[in-house]
Amino acid sequence: MLALIKYQSSNEVFAETRELPWQQGPAASEVPANERPPNIILIVADDLGYNDISTLGGGVSRTDGSIVQTPGIDQLAADGVVFNQSYSGASTCAPSRAMLMTGRYPTRTGFEFTPTPGGMGSMVSSISNNMDNNLPPAVYDAALDETKPDYELQGLPSSEITLAEVLKDQGYYTAHIGKWHLGNDGDMGPHKQGFDDSLLMTNGLYLPEDDLNVVNAKLDFDPIDQFLWAKLGFSNSFNSGSADQFKPARYMTDYWTDESVKVIKANKNRPFFLYLAHWGPHTPLQATREDYEAVGDIKPHRKRVYAAMVRAVDRSVARIMETLEAEGLADNTIVAFTSDNGGAGYVGLPESNSPFRGWKITMFEGGLRVPMFVKWPKHIAAGRTVNTPVAHIDVMPTLAAAAGAATPEGVEIDGKNILPLLDDETSWPRKTLFWQNGHYQVVRHGDWKLQVNDRPTDGLQTWLFNLNDDPTEQKNLVSNHPEKVSELSKLLAEHQANARPPLYPAVTDMPVMIDKTLNDTFEQGDEYVYTPN
Repeated sequence: MLALIKYQSSNEVFAETRELPWQQGPAASEVPANERPPNIILIVADDLGYNDISTLGGGVSRTDGSIVQTPGIDQLAADGVVFNQSYSGASTCAPSRAMLMTGRYPTRTGFEFTPTPGGMGSMVSSISNNMDNNLPPAVYDAALDETKPDYELQGLPSSEITLAEVLKDQGYYTAHIGKWHLGNDGDMGPHKQGFDDSLLMTNGLYLPEDDLNVVNAKLDFDPIDQFLWAKLGFSNSFNSGSADQFKPARYMTDYWTDESVKVIKANKNRPFFLYLAHWGPHTPLQATREDYEAVGDIKPHRKRVYAAMVRAVDRSVARIMETLEAEGLADNTIVAFTSDNGGAGYVGLPESNSPFRGWKITMFEGGLRVPMFVKWPKHIAAGRTVNTPVAHIDVMPTLAAAAGAATPEGVEIDGKNILPLLDDETSWPRKTLFWQNGHYQVVRHGDWKLQVNDRPTDGLQTWLFNLNDDPTEQKNLVSNHPEKVSELSKLLAEHQANARPPLYPAVTDMPVMIDKTLNDTFEQGDEYVYTPN
């Protein structure tokens, strides 16, 4: 259910960092930057809460109530368009990333669950069931787990057409930096899925645990965190999948930003696509000492470290924007920013997704609502807002259209080009969006949202909300509107009618509280979901 690219002992020694041989574009261009197809930069944060950005509220706050600002991300939002109802593709990371890259639902790709390495399901389930938080039991299927491929091969099939492949065919140089989580080896790694170059996250520490410049925060109430600290190392690879790993030069968020700046400068004379997929602020919680000091005396300690990690992601966005300005590329570069899903309740920060209910792994709005900001000065006026619901499945067809590329022939794309929404929201044809995670399925149709979860222990749960009247999902209307439940249930059934089975079936079912963090104690009557993975 949690992401990592490769788990290894933190004691394992990797080769020292190296100078990366990014491809170099031409020394000059006969075509001015504003007359070429737009450069495209897609920046994706990991587990960033909707309320962690000061534009959207500023949930990472000091004890006196003042907000820890995110000025870089805020400026991006102010300079472009803010999508006020933007949704992740899924409530966990890997399926959401697959939808960003393909524009297709899991019903078509079969990429439905987040791959986890061998041993994670059993260990996390065992730890969870031995904790004293009174949660219902985690369920683990050991026999099914034995049938799954190696972690590195649980990826997006090469038959799927990625955004990188579409743009590469359009003449773009394509670079990936950071997390992938769609398979590393075989023909599934980013360097085999359309990216000319890939600096790949192959481990999950931001710095070695004992580095003099790191401040760590361990979460003794989270079994996943215990697994991460026991298994993680500090490494990346370049154009080699899980092979030939080396140590990043410094704190991972900043290192990836350094390399992103190099990519921009080296390719400023030709159209390029940069996919910068940050790991921050995903656990394990690790910040630089400088960021930890800069955010001030925030309590508790884990919140201060988390705030410092958000600060690093924000600094990355600011540096990308400053580089584009300095290189004369800002006007005709599309910069899109989002998060792969909502903030995680297992970090123990209750306001991260405020005002929405729920967390990552649930499909309440807190698990699915994500920031989506797009800046393109040549075509998008500053200060725009769009209120129509959009989702990660829309990113691929939108960016392809902006580049003048057609979507792949013979491939059903579920997403829509959302650029026309900037001119006219009244004639937008799509009314329905879907999410699924095994027996946990959701449909939004117009303002109505239906959630259905067939729990392994207590049977069927159903929630119906009118998001126009009740955007924070406080009042379940199932008993008030049975006709609407029937209508939306039919839509779900039609969506699933010809669905492709999951490529890698779920082996765990984990209970997740909706209104409490994992640092709280479960009490009789608390609402919760079982989420398969």
